[in-house]
Amino acid sequence: MTAHWCSSPLSCLMMHGKQADPMKRTCAIILVLVLVLMGGCGKKAPADGIYAVDVTLTGGSGRAGIDSAQVSIQGSDVTATIVWSSPYYEYMIVDGIRYEPVQTSGNATFTFPVVMDEEMKVSACTVAMSQPHLIDYTLFFDSGSLKGE
Repeated sequence: MTAHWCSSPLSCLMMHGKQADPMKRTCAIILVLVLVLMGGCGKKAPADGIYAVDVTLTGGSGRAGIDSAQVSIQGSDVTATIVWSSPYYEYMIVDGIRYEPVQTSGNATFTFPVVMDEEMKVSACTVAMSQPHLIDYTLFFDSGSLKGE
């Protein structure tokens, strides 16, 4: 018996005009299906630009919220701008770095780097109470919700 190497899964289906044995044929079909299905599994990175994004906020007292969020994507750099539901946030701490508000009136607005589809631990200092309080939150920026601006 002569051994034949298959140069591709499809070539295993037919060997020199003869039908391959049923086991080889089944394996080749399964391999072709797996390769076809895997082609759609990878996430395609969004194009550079500015996108509206859904963000989930957990933690704190439950009274504060995020009114709106957008992300700016430049290559692998993703920066979010969030608008809190309150004007009383004086600063945020993200990954140990302090961020000041980017506006002087209206609800507190901050810009900082983010990681999409991962829970991010942040802290925000509010002066809505009698004394400033640093409140811990978790933010989750959902890449599946990106909408072009």
